[in-house]
Amino acid sequence: MDKLFKLFPHADYAQKFSYSVVYAILASIGVNFFYQPGQIYSSGITGVAQILTTLSEDLIGVHVPVSATLLLLNLPLFLLGWFKIGHKFTIFTGITVVLTSLFMQIMPEETLTTDPIICAIFGGAIMGAGVGYTLKSGLSSGGLDFVSIAIRKKTGKTIGSISITFNLLIMIAAGLLFGWKYALYSAIAIFVSGKVTDAVYTKQKKMQVIIITRHPEKVIHNIQKKLRRGITIINEAEGAYKHDKQTVLLTVVTRFELPMLREAMKSADSHAFVSIADNVQILGRFYEEDF
Repeated sequence: MDKLFKLFPHADYAQKFSYSVVYAILASIGVNFFYQPGQIYSSGITGVAQILTTLSEDLIGVHVPVSATLLLLNLPLFLLGWFKIGHKFTIFTGITVVLTSLFMQIMPEETLTTDPIICAIFGGAIMGAGVGYTLKSGLSSGGLDFVSIAIRKKTGKTIGSISITFNLLIMIAAGLLFGWKYALYSAIAIFVSGKVTDAVYTKQKKMQVIIITRHPEKVIHNIQKKLRRGITIINEAEGAYKHDKQTVLLTVVTRFELPMLREAMKSADSHAFVSIADNVQILGRFYEEDF
C-alpha cells in the first residue's frame, strides 16, 4: 500500500479525489434526472449499462441496477488503462467509477420532464461537461474513455469525435432493441455530449503561434520556463514599414496553455506582435502530458 501512495503526492491525491466526486455527481444527475426519465441512452459504457439493465428487466424479470452493471463493465477496461495509459490515471479512474456507481445508486431518480428532446440536450450537456472536466483534470470517467485516449495518442483525433464514432453502435443497438425514436433521441444526447466534451477538454486543441519580437532570447526563456514547447527561430525578418530587423518565433501550444503563453509574453515583451491560429493539425512529434 505504501508503494501505491508513492505514485502521487497527498495534495494531488486530495485534489483529484474532489474532481472524481464532481464527476460522480454530474453523471448521476445526467442519468437519474434526464436519461432514465426520458428513456435516453447515454454514450460510452454508461449507455451499454442502461441497455443491459433494460434487457434484464424484459428478459429475466430481474432489475439489475445501472450502477452495478456500470461497475462490472469497467473492470476489464481497467487493464487497458493500466498497461496502455498509466498506473496513476487508472487508479484514479477506478475511484471515479466506484464513486459514480455509488452516487447513481443512492441518488433518487427525479422526473423533471419526460420530453425526450429536453432530456437528451440537457442530459448530454451535463454528461459531456463531466467527461471533459475529468479529462481536463487528468482523470477519466472510465469505460470507452480508455479506448478513446489510447486511439487519440495514436491518431491525434479529438476525444469527442472518437467518442461519437464509438457511440453510433450504442445508438444502433438502442434502435434495434427498443425502437428507432429512442435511437434518434439518444443520438442527440451523444452528439451534444461529444461537443461539450471537446469544448471543456481544451488540452487536445492545438494552436499555432507566430511571434514577431525584438527580444527573442527573453521571449524564448519565458515561454520555455512556463511551457514544455519547442520553438523555431527565423532570424533577420524585416518589417515592411520601417525596414527594421526583428525575429520571428514559431511554436504550437494547446488552448489550455494559452493563458500561460499570454503571461509569458506579457513579462518578456509586451510590445511583440503575436498571431494565433486556432485548431491546427500537427504531423510529427508534439509533446502531450502523460495521464
